[in-house]
Amino acid sequence: MTPHSELVPQLWSGRLLGAMLITFVVQGIQIGAYAARLAGVQTKRIATSISLFNLLVTTGRLANLFMVFFVGPLSDQAGNAVTRLKADPSAVAAWQSLFQLQLRLIVLAGTAGMIVFALLLPMFTYLFRRGVRSFESRGSVPGSLSRFFSPAVLRDVLRSQHLPTLAQIRSFDVRTIPRRLLIFNTVVMCVYAIGVQASFLASVLDVRVARTAISLSGVINGVGTIAFTLFVDPTSSMITDQAIHGKRTVEEVRSMVFYLALTAIVGTLLSQLIFYPAAVIIEVVARFAVHVHL
Repeated sequence: MTPHSELVPQLWSGRLLGAMLITFVVQGIQIGAYAARLAGVQTKRIATSISLFNLLVTTGRLANLFMVFFVGPLSDQAGNAVTRLKADPSAVAAWQSLFQLQLRLIVLAGTAGMIVFALLLPMFTYLFRRGVRSFESRGSVPGSLSRFFSPAVLRDVLRSQHLPTLAQIRSFDVRTIPRRLLIFNTVVMCVYAIGVQASFLASVLDVRVARTAISLSGVINGVGTIAFTLFVDPTSSMITDQAIHGKRTVEEVRSMVFYLALTAIVGTLLSQLIFYPAAVIIEVVARFAVHVHL
């Protein structure tokens, strides 16, 4: 790296685009998984649908692990530059601002993925219905997945996709959905969307506690997962069960899926507002953890 490139860092790189692509897909899969609830009600096979839901979510989280191969080097590059240029406050600020912008673009890519996959919810619902039937007939997830790649199935899946009309959007009744479910889903997605990125930014804000700051990302995502398990998943499961037993309609479940997707998107947008404050809090916690004597 030349002295000039240290003072004038470059925004775009293959690593940044790779991290954005992975986040786009991973966050989008989170939205697509909501369709399992609706498919479970439509097929009356809620347990099988939830199993496929967990498979999709687990796949998305596994794919998220590969993002470290892209964000990690960007963090090292920024952290090393900050260390070398610590005598030049303006250069340090430039690198920190650039890295923050890169991380914000990654978060924004996740929001874009959610929007795109939300538009594909009809296709995901159909895909889950096909998956449930295929699993029941074959009794094997790998066998069902292999069937998906046949040209006939792919053609049917693509044909099932349609954009919602304005009348359909208006038919989604938010009054049938518990307000606390939508609030908790917004908050959980707001935290989950920036957990890893805020930790990486904290590692560059104070390079002396970089490793501790990055390790805190697991704690943040763990808290987000627990909050989802405690406040979002049980309520959405209850609504789905009520529909199975005739206490709610399929349209109410459809409304729930729509508003869960909408609040998740809103949550990732709001995460941009708390991104820097969250990084500062992580930095302070990491500094405390490093200097406390136990």
